[in-house]
Amino acid sequence: MIQHASQPIVALLGNPNSGKSSLFNFLTGLKQKVSNFPGVTVEKKIGKLQLENQTIKIIDFPGTYSVFPNSLDERIVIQSLLNPQDFNYPDLVVYVADATQLERHLLFAAQIRDLDIPMVFVLNMADLLEQNATKIDNQVISDFLNCDVLSVSVREGLNMDKIIEAIQDNLIHTSSENRKSLFRLDRVEEKVAHEVMEVIPCKNLYQAKLIAHHNGWIDFLSGDQKNKIDIIVKTNDFADLRGQIRETMSRFDTHVSILQKAVTGKVSGKVTLTEKIDSIVTHRILGPVIFFVVMLFVFQAIFSWAEYPMEWIEKGFAIGGSWTARILGDGWFSDLLVNGVLAGLGGIVVFVPQIAILFLLITILEESGYMSRVVFMFDAIMHKMGMNGRSVVSLISSGACAIPAIMATRTISDKKERLITILVSPLISCSARLPIYAVLIGFVVPDVRIGIFQAQGLAMMGLYMLGIVGVFLVSLILKFILKSESTSFLMMELPDYKTPLWGNVLMTVKKKVESFIVGAGKIIMMISVVLWFLASYGPGDNMENAEESGKELSMVNKWSEQETDNHIASLKLESSYIGIMGKWIEPAIRPLGYDWKMGIALLTSFAAREVFVGTMATIYSIGSESDEKTIREKMSAEVRPGTNEKVYDRATSLSLLIFYVFAMQCMSTLAIVRRETMSWKWPAIQFLFMGVMAYLGALLAYQLMS
Repeated sequence: MIQHASQPIVALLGNPNSGKSSLFNFLTGLKQKVSNFPGVTVEKKIGKLQLENQTIKIIDFPGTYSVFPNSLDERIVIQSLLNPQDFNYPDLVVYVADATQLERHLLFAAQIRDLDIPMVFVLNMADLLEQNATKIDNQVISDFLNCDVLSVSVREGLNMDKIIEAIQDNLIHTSSENRKSLFRLDRVEEKVAHEVMEVIPCKNLYQAKLIAHHNGWIDFLSGDQKNKIDIIVKTNDFADLRGQIRETMSRFDTHVSILQKAVTGKVSGKVTLTEKIDSIVTHRILGPVIFFVVMLFVFQAIFSWAEYPMEWIEKGFAIGGSWTARILGDGWFSDLLVNGVLAGLGGIVVFVPQIAILFLLITILEESGYMSRVVFMFDAIMHKMGMNGRSVVSLISSGACAIPAIMATRTISDKKERLITILVSPLISCSARLPIYAVLIGFVVPDVRIGIFQAQGLAMMGLYMLGIVGVFLVSLILKFILKSESTSFLMMELPDYKTPLWGNVLMTVKKKVESFIVGAGKIIMMISVVLWFLASYGPGDNMENAEESGKELSMVNKWSEQETDNHIASLKLESSYIGIMGKWIEPAIRPLGYDWKMGIALLTSFAAREVFVGTMATIYSIGSESDEKTIREKMSAEVRPGTNEKVYDRATSLSLLIFYVFAMQCMSTLAIVRRETMSWKWPAIQFLFMGVMAYLGALLAYQLMS
């Protein structure tokens, strides 16, 4: 057994939807973090299991079906298991299997067993076995895999302490001696394995055979080792695909006899509750209608449930800013803190309720098993658009953030389908757009109800639907432009429906909200300070001249003190560095109905879309006095110079909404596209076509409405 210098490593492995993440949360609690494998964007969860006399490192690896990977995620997992020198290599594997789908889960478990890695086999969802009138003889499975087998239910908390006991016991007493392999290599495989072991030390022949299988993409081998193994493979006419099929079929044949001994009482032919629900939920006609209704509920909830918390946060920041200004008095530091930092931060924190509700509902849908049905339902449509059923996972994930959505495309094996999915995913409205939508929709759609629906919630869904239309149009065009000779197929499991684990749901929401606040907050803090400086100072005597001009106009027009202060603040803002920048770009955006202040927000929001609201909060806070008006109230009161026309009238607000539906205003997304495509060509193309769509869409909306 490999002994790591700092602490032993326990790997959680298993197929997707087996309950690994739930077990990981149980073992580690809040002592966990997410990081990437070295050199790639594949994520792993790392946590600590704190015992009385020992700290154990727990790694939750991506879900994997077999040692013959079909995605980048699975490749990284297998590479870690084939290299005992890898710092992710486990001292012990806790294999989590769905007890109701045991035959499928035995494949990967048996392969890990043949890699001679110590293992504890966990039969999760044992509570569902009773509902299905099924019993499993753990001893039969234990004798077959030569490891401890535990029946547990993470959901019900059944036998969870036994897992910790088994981990402790196996880390102490597991023998490092090779066990007899469950799978027998054929003559060619055995010869190749022996020759590979002369090139690189291996624990056993099975590991050596797999290294020969995967020599093309394994990166822990040196160039010389790769060349030698390549010669071995060619010299022996080693047919890796034929060998993979033979091994898989041979293992399944073995598992049939094991399951006949181990599983009893299973009622065949009985229609399960999941099958009854699926007959409706995945129906060719009813299925899409149900999905539409579910999404409509999500968008209604985002507006309705978040209304009061948003008002409280908004008012709290406004009152807090006013109180801070009174306590600190006049001065540059007070101005920076109130009109720079607090205004910018308040402009983003106010939308936390909506972000939390979005992630809450999406996580519930994922935990319940519904999202897998969505992938299945829309697979045929995705193929017509040049994508794959798995593309739906990325597109739905884009509703939260395009970055993990683009990373999720690694499960798509066809290069063309993956590239199309990467390029169109940012067209789905992400959570960063929510603050913009929430502010501007109120200027376009009144806060009224249409029957049981809230008009603004319907408008929100309309913006998401517009993004989906954009996805379909662009993907259709790319389908005919990009060429591919291969054809992909969707193979996936539809898990049983189950009640979400609320601990998992709340932990996911907490982490997503924290990520949103910290990620957006750092950018907004930095940009708010820069904006405050640019808006508070100007070149030469510009600011002094603006103040003198304002006083002269006040005397001529006999304005009140408040009117004078407001006009002076407006003139000084236009004379500042940021005012000069805004005036410079204003001609290009004037046809869209935008003024120079909006132009500044468009530029700064390239750092992150949600910065638009923070920018407007900062700009509109640079004034004569701090007041207790919210950012939406200030924007609503803004009028065009020399007129009584609202700046944020219906035409301009709709134009901005359309612009942000299509615009690639996110440098982080462009960076991840560059990382995933290994080229600047595709991010440049993506930025260009989305920018053209945004500008033309906004132009059309403004011209038609005005």
